[in-house]
Amino acid sequence: MQQRTQKTASKQDTTILPPLLHPAGLCFAIHDTGSGNPHAHIMLTMHPFTEEKTWGAKQKKDYILDPQGNKIYDPKKRQYKCKSIPATDWNEQTKAEEWRQGWAEICNQALEQNGHAERIDHRSYERQGLDIIPTIHLGAAASQMEKRGIRTERGNINREIEISNQKLRQLKARLVKLQNWLKDEAANTEPPTLADVIEHILMQRQQSGKATTHQLKAAAQCFNFLTANSITDMAGLDGKLQTMADKQFAIRDKLKSTERRQKTLDEHLRHGGNYKAYRGQKAQYEKLYAQYRAIKKAGGFGAERKAQKALDTANAYYDTHRTEIVLFEAAERYLKDVMQGRFDPKKLPPITKWTAERDKLNTGMRRLNGEYVSLKNETAEVEKIRRNVHDIMSGETRREQPKRAQDMEL
Repeated sequence: MQQRTQKTASKQDTTILPPLLHPAGLCFAIHDTGSGNPHAHIMLTMHPFTEEKTWGAKQKKDYILDPQGNKIYDPKKRQYKCKSIPATDWNEQTKAEEWRQGWAEICNQALEQNGHAERIDHRSYERQGLDIIPTIHLGAAASQMEKRGIRTERGNINREIEISNQKLRQLKARLVKLQNWLKDEAANTEPPTLADVIEHILMQRQQSGKATTHQLKAAAQCFNFLTANSITDMAGLDGKLQTMADKQFAIRDKLKSTERRQKTLDEHLRHGGNYKAYRGQKAQYEKLYAQYRAIKKAGGFGAERKAQKALDTANAYYDTHRTEIVLFEAAERYLKDVMQGRFDPKKLPPITKWTAERDKLNTGMRRLNGEYVSLKNETAEVEKIRRNVHDIMSGETRREQPKRAQDMEL
C-alpha cells in the first residue's frame, strides 16, 4: 500500500507528512501543492484481525442452497455454487455516511473552538431542505484552467447554476415579501377592499379634481390587472400570489432535476468518449501481451529469450500509452456500473442517445427560463399594484404611510 500511495502523488506535490502505514492496515499521506487544494490519500485494508493478532481472510464462502437445503453443483465450473461474504463492513456505503458525518462534527468542533462562525454539513442541499442547485465538480485540470482565466465547459455550467440560484433566491424573497404584505392587509379590517379603493379613486378624486395624472394612471393599471385576472378583493389577489408561488416552486424543482440529469449525462459522455477513443490502445496492448503468453506457453528452443522480448515490447507499448489505457479502464468500470447487464464490451456505449437527451434537456432549460421570465414579469405587476395601492390610499382612508423603497429588479 505504501508503493501505491507514492505512485498516486505527483512529482510536484509537497508532502506535509510522508506516507505512513499503521499497524492496523491504514495507510495515509497528506499532500499540498500550494494551489489551494490540500488533500489526503487514505487506504484501508479489507483484511480483519483475528483473536491471535494475525491477518484474517478478506472474505468467506457461503454456499447457495436449493429449497431442500442442499448444495447446488455447477457442472460448468465443476464446483458447488457459492457467494463471497466480506469479513469486514469497511466497504459498505453506510460506513461512508458515518465517516462523513463524523468528519463534519470534528470540523465544526474545531471551527467553534477557534472562533469561526462557518460550519460544514456532509449532507446534500436537498437533504438539508435548501432550495439551491448544487454545482458540479470541476476536477484538477478544469480548476487550474479557471484559475488562469481560461473558461471551461464545467466552469460555464457552474456559472449558469450560480445565476439560476441567484434568480431563485431573489424571486422567492419577492414572493415572500408580497405574501407577508397580503397577510397584513387581510388582518386589517378597517381599510376598504382593493375594488373599493379603485372605485373610490376613479370616482371621488376625479370628481373633485384633486386626482393627479400619476394617481389616475396608477389606479387604471391596478384596475386593468385586477380585471384581467378576475381579482375583486384581497382574497383574490392572495390566490393569485399563491398560484405564482406554486409555479415558482415547480420551476425550481424542474431546474434542479434537469441540472442533476445534465451532470449525470456529462459523466456518461465523458467516460463514453474515453471508452470510444482509447479502446484501440487497450486492444493493442492486450494483443501484445497475449503474444508474450503464447510464446511462453509454447516453449522450445530460445523460447525464454523470445518471451522476454515479447514482454518488453508489451511493457514498452503500455508505458507509451499508459494515460490512454488508464482512462479506458476507468471508463470501462464506470460504464459497467452504470449500464449493468446492458453493457457489451464488443459494442460502443449509446453516446448518440445520451447526446440527444442532453440536447433535449438544453431545450427544456430554455423553456423553463422562458417560464421564469414570464413569472418574473407577472410578479413585477403585482408588486406595482402593491406600491400603487399604498400611494393611492395615503391620505384617503388611513394614515399616511412612509414611502417604501422600491423592490430591486432582477
